[in-house]
Parts: sequence; structure tokens; C-alpha cells
Amino acid sequence: MGPMEANRDAKVAVLVDCDNTTPEILEYALQVVAQFGRLVLRRGYGNPGTLANRWQEALVRLAFSPCLQYQYAAGKNTADIALALDAQEALFDQRADTFCLVTSDSDFAYLCRKLRERGATVYIVGEAKSPDALRNASDQFFEWAAPEVAPEAVECPAKASAPAAPKPPPKKRPKALLDAVALLAAGTPDGRVGLGALGQYMKRTNPAFSPKLYGHAALSDMVRCYPELSLSQENGSGHWVRLKARVPTAPAPQPA
Repeated sequence: MGPMEANRDAKVAVLVDCDNTTPEILEYALQVVAQFGRLVLRRGYGNPGTLANRWQEALVRLAFSPCLQYQYAAGKNTADIALALDAQEALFDQRADTFCLVTSDSDFAYLCRKLRERGATVYIVGEAKSPDALRNASDQFFEWAAPEVAPEAVECPAKASAPAAPKPPPKKRPKALLDAVALLAAGTPDGRVGLGALGQYMKRTNPAFSPKLYGHAALSDMVRCYPELSLSQENGSGHWVRLKARVPTAPAPQPA
């Protein structure tokens, strides 16, 4: 049973330490936590300079509530205090039972331990610089690294038998779907994810997601377009998606 089936009713809060990390990490954090339940709180904490200059576009676009904190004295990090208090309040009010802290700051290790003592599940999304004290204080740590530049979507290879006219709309293969299968299948014992669960996950990460936006009639047709994916149906239990095993390439012959 995968994370989505096990925690379908989990209420997830994503709390971001904007003073400590970069806006580019935000989409990765949402992709990670969407598999664990329904996102009920999205908040970003930081001082006026941070939120206005670096984070405003990302927070607005991804539907986060900016939590602006003024520092009334030098060296006082009021944003960290506000994040910790809001997390405890959300737990006590039963608005959330699962927390994703987006930070690389070891100061939040104590908050992680306190939340877990109260029965909450805590995930951390951080950078490589995150210390062991923070990583080990969570239920699971997800390390983000700046991705290499890659196209968001590529067209499927045209079939030789396709009619020349009229030309059908291009069918695209967004990389986000491939990443979703890899993430969800990795948490299952048989390395596969249900087609319905995959669709739910894609909707959680992007509520506007629809296979028709990429030229496909249904999600099953979209999955079949990927040479890296395999779609199967077993004993009437629904459709399942898995990554195809990579065939190792033979080494090139060495000259005599």
C-alpha cells in the first residue's frame, strides 16, 4: 500500500522558512507532500525584505499565505518563532496532523521533536547544507538540489501509420508525470502506483492538471505515450503504472 492509500485523510501543513531557503524549492516541496494527504495550510514566513524581493511571485502563484514578520531588534528572528507557534497551534486545533517544514535550519529540530511527541508526522524538505540534527529529527528528510535545465514537455514520437491530414494536435509528455510515477512507486513494495492514485496526485500538485491539456483523451492514453512507463491491468484490480526496467547497454568493442 502506497503513501496515498495509507494517508488519504491526512491533513498536511506546509510551512516555509523563507529567510533560510530559496523560492525554487517550493514546487518540489509541494510535489513531495502531495502524496501524503490533503494540503490544508500553505504559509511562508520571512522578514519584509525577503518576502517582497525574492518570494512574492512564488508565494502568490502557488497559493501560499505570506506571513510577514518584522524584526524589532537586531538578531531576533521573529519569523522562526511565528512558524513554530503556528505549527503548534495547528496541531492543537486539529487543523493539521502532518507537517512539512521547508528549511535547512537546525533550529527547527526541537520543533520537529515536539510535534512528533504529540503524534504528528513531520517531513523536512531542505538543501544539502541541512545538518544531521535537523534531518534526524524528522520522520523523513527530502533533499532538494537545483535541477538541471530540462524541457517541461516534449512531443511524443509520431506514429508511422498516423494519417498525414488532418494533422492531429501534438501529444506532449510533461516531465512532471514521469517524476510523479518515480516518486510514488518508490514508496511501494512492488514498484507500481495505481492509475487513479496517480491522477489524484497530479491534481494535488496542480489543480488545473488534465490530460486533455497535453493532447490526450485520458490519463491512461497519456501514460502509454511514455516509453519509460508501463501500464498494466491485473486480475480486474484496476490499472497500474510502473517504470520500465532499464536495459543495460553492451560495452563498445575494444580495438584489437
